[in-house]
Amino acid sequence: MNIYVANIPFKATSDQLKGLFEAFGEVSSAKIILDKFTQRSRGFGFVEMNDDTAARQAIDELNGSDFMGKNLVVNEARPRTDAPRSGGGNRGGNFNRRNY
Repeated sequence: MNIYVANIPFKATSDQLKGLFEAFGEVSSAKIILDKFTQRSRGFGFVEMNDDTAARQAIDELNGSDFMGKNLVVNEARPRTDAPRSGGGNRGGNFNRRNY
C-alpha cells in the first residue's frame, strides 16, 4: 500500500520517516518529497508497505500523532492521474496584448 504523509517537519529525513513506520511492519520505501529548485523538504512524502493490514494499522495510529513536534496527517495515497495539473495560463484574458 502507498501511504501519503503530510505535515512532516522540514528537518526530518526519509530514514527517520521509514523508522517511524517500521514499528508497524516492513517498509518497502519511504521518501520525503523535495523542492526541485532548492532541494529542501516540501513537508510531505510517501511510504510504501507491502502488508495492507500493517499499513492500515500504521495509518490509524500515526494519523494525528506527534512526530518531531508536528502532528502528522497520514492516509492512503490516491493513485496518480495522467491528467495535466490545473493552474497557470491566462484564463481567457488577453493580458499580453498591448493597447496602442
